[in-house]
Amino acid sequence: MKDLFEVRTAFFRPLWRRVVATVLPFAWAGVEASRGATVWALIFAAAGVYLAWAFFVAFDRGPED
Repeated sequence: MKDLFEVRTAFFRPLWRRVVATVLPFAWAGVEASRGATVWALIFAAAGVYLAWAFFVAFDRGPED
């Protein structure tokens, strides 16, 4: 369960993958908000905020391979 929220993996080293993984929850939050599902919109927006913080504020790319 601890690894469920781990974003510091080699998969996310390229910038484009981090951007896509961050934009998708925000886009889906917009879809949910447009359909009136406020709770789901807030959940996906919170996921987007977490990913934005994890990928662009606290992200450590680590050593290059």
